[in-house]
Formats: sequence, structure tokens, C-alpha cells
Amino acid sequence: MLLSNLILIPLIGSFLVLFIPSQYKETIKVVVLSFSLAEFLLSLMMWMSFDNSSSRFQFVEAYNWIESSNIIFYLGVDGISLFFILLTTLLIPICLLASWDAIKFNEKEYFIAFLAMEALVIAVFCVLDIILFYVFFESVLIPMFIIIGVWGSRERRIRAAYMFFLYTLLGSVLMLLAILYIYYQAGTTDYQILLTTTFDPEVQKLLWLAFFASFAVKVPMLPVHIWLPEAHVEAPTAGSVILAGILLKLGSYGFLRFSLPLFPYASIYFTPLIYAFACIAVIYTSLTAIRQTDLKRIIAYASVAHMNLVLIGMFVYNLQGLEGSILQQLSHGLVSGALFLCVGVIYDRHHTRLVKYYSGLAHTMPIYIAIFMFFSMANIALPGTSSFVGEFLILAGAFQTNTTVCVLSATGMILGGGYSLWLFNRVAFGNIKVQYMNVFSDVDKREFATLLPLVILTLVMGIYPEIFLDPMHLTCNNLLAHLGIDDIC
Repeated sequence: MLLSNLILIPLIGSFLVLFIPSQYKETIKVVVLSFSLAEFLLSLMMWMSFDNSSSRFQFVEAYNWIESSNIIFYLGVDGISLFFILLTTLLIPICLLASWDAIKFNEKEYFIAFLAMEALVIAVFCVLDIILFYVFFESVLIPMFIIIGVWGSRERRIRAAYMFFLYTLLGSVLMLLAILYIYYQAGTTDYQILLTTTFDPEVQKLLWLAFFASFAVKVPMLPVHIWLPEAHVEAPTAGSVILAGILLKLGSYGFLRFSLPLFPYASIYFTPLIYAFACIAVIYTSLTAIRQTDLKRIIAYASVAHMNLVLIGMFVYNLQGLEGSILQQLSHGLVSGALFLCVGVIYDRHHTRLVKYYSGLAHTMPIYIAIFMFFSMANIALPGTSSFVGEFLILAGAFQTNTTVCVLSATGMILGGGYSLWLFNRVAFGNIKVQYMNVFSDVDKREFATLLPLVILTLVMGIYPEIFLDPMHLTCNNLLAHLGIDDIC
């Protein structure tokens, strides 16, 4: 019942909040935060109970959904999905705390949307039926669409919400057709049965491309990345944190869970395509980030570069690359989410995200600048931070498979130093621009509380990554075995 409780707790919380009158704002916030913290504690219990010596799905639950069509509500967690669930349950209460005073209208609906999204995302990461995966995968769009469109910060928020919704939905239509074909051929949508099903190589190619059309938009890959910077700029701070920290992982998780094990021949066949698109994206979006003048756009384009580096790690087909890609996704969720929170701190004070208005904050906001510097260094994979371990493993794996791809993808680290250090230098140092702003206050206790857990986890993952690598070790080996690659370590 553990996994079903993880899905039900946020839904119960959002249902209870419906009956609290809107004028009791503090009560609503406390109830919502309490349910999200209970969810996080339950996910920690799941991690503590997880058996690292097994590559099988654990905490398995099965409920008949459409019995006549052999569709079962099947839940299970392995070493890959475990940490995505933990990342989700960690970031949601942080986002709620970050939104405590930032939302000025319809607070009840806002917090309900976050709890509903948490339930749907957790369902995506633990459901083991491809029809239900598709249902939850697309349902996540609804609360995020509402959050961007209603509580976005500028007039273009409606346009950004529709771009987010249409880009991600249209790509998934082909995946739905592929799922229906798989059901017609195999007679089931049970993921574990499909792992033992072999499709014809030519059919695999078509199915792989159909799934690719959906997952590539979510990652996002070039040229379907345009929606992401627009959505980030218009979304409220907490919306940007969830978008970067969790929703971008849905596409990469889809590649790991479905594209690689179900279509191994097609995955290897299309590997050069992934390499080409990912390497171009890493270089192009890093250069684009240097040119941006909006704080959120810089971090958004950096996110695209990091997520495409993650794809390279998945498709080098060795243990270092695969584990590095998962670790880098977790690190990106922490670091990128924290950077968006840092932007939110100064946006709440000065209501602008244009870099040109900020200068000399080291003189007036020393604690804030120290935290911003830490995450800027983590963003460029400074040794001792989580990103270093993930990127090092990815590049080590890529070097074994394709040195050209390794060299091209490594340029992202060099260019990352360019946009991160230049941004930090402009914001932290120089003369204070008193003609634009003259009232300053450092981070308060609530803002510090939202950022401190991310600082600690970034350091822990960078200094002692084994506690994260051990649970995923056998699962990654099992995935490579499905691809016909023997990389047992």
C-alpha cells in the first residue's frame, strides 16, 4: 500500500483544502504544507526500506482497472524511479514554502494545483502499465498549464501556457498511437510482460520514433525546446522550480523506462541521431544562454544544455554513462531548482528579472550572494558538488564509446563557466545601481529554510555519491542486459 498511499496523500490533502473557506489563508497553507511534508517522510521510509541487492520492482501493487481489456493498475519502484519520487516529494514542500507570501490571489486553488501535480507525477514514476503511464504523463500538463496561465508574472503568461501545453501534447499523440499498436500486438499493456516481448526490428524503429516524438519535447531537445524558456520566464517562481526540477525529467525517464528496454534494436540504430541532436543542443543553448538578459532565460537555456548532456549519458550504453545520467538528473533538479529560487528572492523584492538592474548585491545581501555563488559553482560542476559527479561519469562513459561526442559535450562545461560566472559577476560585484533600487534586505528565515536543504543535498551528493549510486546499480545493469550489453561491475 506504500505507493498507492504516496499517490493518495496529496489527493486527500487537496480534497480537504477544498472545504476550507478561502479567507482562512494561513490554515490552507499549513494544511497543504503538512500533507506535502508527510508525503516526503513516507518517501524517505520507502528509501530506507528499499533493497539494494535486488534489480526487481519493489513495493509492487496490482489492482484490476479494466479487467475485460487486461489493463491493470500496476505500481512498482526500482533503482531508477526511486530517486525521481524522492526528488518530487522534496521539491514540492520547498515550492509551497517559497510561495508562502508570493501568491496574492486565489491561494487555495494554487496550492491545490501543486498537490494534484505531486500525485500525478509520482504516479508517472511508479506506474507499470503503459496505458496508465500515458494517462498520468499527459495529466501532469493540466495543473502546470493552470499554474503558468493564472499565476504567471507577466502579460505573456497565457501565450506561454498554451505553448507549453500544445508543444508537449502534440508530441504525445504519436506515442498514444504506438501504445495502441503495442496493445493490439501483445494483447497487454503490462510493462513487465512487454519487457519479454520482442518486436520486429522495422516495427521497433517506428515505435521508437513515436515515443521519441513525445519524450524529446519534454526533455526538451532541439528544435522543440522553444516552449521551455518562454514557460520559465512567465511561470511563478515555484512553477519554474517544478518545471526544471521535475517535469523535464519526465522525458528522460521515458527514454530510460520505455525507449531503451522495449526497443533495444531501434535505440542502438538511432543512437547517432541522439548524439547529433544532443551535442548541437549542448553547444547551441550554452551559447544562447550567454546572450540572454533575463535571469530566468539564462537558467532555462542552461537547463536545456544539461538535460541534453543527460541524454548522451543514457545512449553511451555503459554503466558509468547510465548511472551518471540519472545522478545528473537528480543534481539538475536540486541545482536548477535552487537557482530559480534565488531568482525568485530578488524578484519578490524588486519585481524585475533583467540583469542590467542588478549590481553590487555582495555589499547589501551577503548571505544571498554566498548561496547564489554556491549554486552557480554547482551549475558548472565544481568538484565537491553533485553536478561534478554526474557530469564526470557521463563524460567518462562517453569517452569509452565515442571520443568525438565526449569532446563536443564537454564544451558545455566550458561554456557553462562562461554564462554562470559572467552572470554571477554582474549580479554580485560592481557599483550598486541606486537609480533603479535603493531598498535592500537579505534572505529571511523562510527563504533560507527553502534553500538550505538543497545546499546540503548538493554537497552530500557531491562528496558521497555512493548512497545514491548503490540503489540504482543493479537496475542499471539490468537495463543494459535488456539492450544485450554486458557491463556488470
